[in-house]
Amino acid sequence: MKEKVEQALSKVRPSLQADGGDVELVDVADGVVKVKLRGACGGCPMAQMTLKNAIERVIKAEVPGVTRVEAV
Repeated sequence: MKEKVEQALSKVRPSLQADGGDVELVDVADGVVKVKLRGACGGCPMAQMTLKNAIERVIKAEVPGVTRVEAV
């Protein structure tokens, strides 16, 4: 499952990097994906929206069994 999550993150990573940010996979357990937002994304006031509307949406669509994505 971790490899599939990494593949899904590779689809959103270019748009994050274009804005000076990035996302790092921390852990996958019991359907919960934990990620760390880096760079500009780490301190951005829109980070929570990016997490839910972009990152979580793509991961859930690509990886069956994922129930939520959390920032750590």
